[in-house]
Amino acid sequence: MTELTHIASDGTPLHAVVLGTGDSTVVLLHGGGPDHHSLLPLAALLADRHTVVLPDVRGYGRSRCADPLRHTWARYTADLVALLDHLGTDQAVVGGTGLGSTITLRAALAHPDRIRAGILIGVEDIEDDKAGEAQTAFLDAFAERALTKGLEAAWAPVLDMFPPVIGASVRDAIPRADAASVAAAAAIGHDRAFRDVTELRALRPPVLVVPGADTRHPTALAEQVARTLPRGRLAPVAVCGALRTPEDLARAVGPPIQDFLAEADTWARPARSGPAASP
Repeated sequence: MTELTHIASDGTPLHAVVLGTGDSTVVLLHGGGPDHHSLLPLAALLADRHTVVLPDVRGYGRSRCADPLRHTWARYTADLVALLDHLGTDQAVVGGTGLGSTITLRAALAHPDRIRAGILIGVEDIEDDKAGEAQTAFLDAFAERALTKGLEAAWAPVLDMFPPVIGASVRDAIPRADAASVAAAAAIGHDRAFRDVTELRALRPPVLVVPGADTRHPTALAEQVARTLPRGRLAPVAVCGALRTPEDLARAVGPPIQDFLAEADTWARPARSGPAASP
């Protein structure tokens, strides 16, 4: 495993680790709360055939960014493209859990020539206006607790809402996290990623969808996303309460992801085009 730091377009240093030396590149983005450590067991399963890159998403782990104005979906997408440029990678398979799955979708829509395929593990809910306002208020309250009481206190009333594997990953990441950066990352609640699932009809690459099983990552939404995506495929496993550790997650979702990636040689590569539209 090697470590790297690259500089985002706004000058922010961003951290990542790389496992494996395969010809194809797979970038896996963690969810909101953990850092790249939560995906190390899954990366280890894939690294025998692929080069697997695990970034710390802006605001988490060593990718510190305490400015709330720099936490937007457009910025997260730009960070991913900057990472691919730093790696010298023309195209990559990109995936993630929770927050990482949303970044994957945004990037695949904005830069279809850079995203060869997508892997969504626990698709985040797409709220209507009322639910979106409630989620924004929820994240604002979280940020206030993080800044005034610390991260353990901020997460305490939240983690029981999610499957055990998410709670375990967040608790593991807290000692490596910067409270101001995590609080700033909660500002993403002010920026709507999508307003309707139908926006995903324009997404061109093949996508594997692994359902979640909680209110923030609804199973029904994952099923709808898989049906809506032109080249979507629903995985035969889900992120459920039986998964308690990142190792459990890797054992559950690793095989269908390996099967999905094994088909890579049959996928037509999107042609490179001019500059993509802004996300």
